[in-house]
Amino acid sequence: MTKKKNELFEWIKALAIAVLLAAVIRYFLFAPIVVDGLSMMPTLQNHDRMIVNKFSYKIGNPDRFDIVVFHATEDKDYIKRVIGLPGDSVEYKDDTLYINGKAYEKPYLEEYKQELIDGQLTDDFTLEGITDQAIVPDGHLFVMGDNRRYSKDSRHIGTVPISEVMGETSLIYWPLTDIKLVK
Repeated sequence: MTKKKNELFEWIKALAIAVLLAAVIRYFLFAPIVVDGLSMMPTLQNHDRMIVNKFSYKIGNPDRFDIVVFHATEDKDYIKRVIGLPGDSVEYKDDTLYINGKAYEKPYLEEYKQELIDGQLTDDFTLEGITDQAIVPDGHLFVMGDNRRYSKDSRHIGTVPISEVMGETSLIYWPLTDIKLVK
């Protein structure tokens, strides 16, 4: 009888450790997220399932063009691309991105731009024109969806506090036919 109790105790202990380990990994390191909407097309599709690396920004800072997940509202997370870092000025003119006065290539949008038949992908704007600030404030990011015409991003919600960023995402794991790293 004591052998069965010991075996049961060992199983319960192993199960408890496994649950605790899974909770720690999910809360502190990695978490799944589902893309909800079309704002990141063509890079990400609606209902793609991805892994959020929560650890990456605990030891470093976001880089320009990272795809990040952040808390947009109390119950809604957004997936967007980092365009402006703290201290950057951001401007779009004639479908060209200018950061601190320098034009940037966006290879992730080239195919999408070539398919357009009715104007620009991204309307002209300046950071100051939409946020009343000449530069991205310290501790904030300027983010945009890749589907520029249909994205609710920093042009609408303002800059995003870095403290609201959950982490970086670049791995699509579902559907199986679309498993890949995106950048």
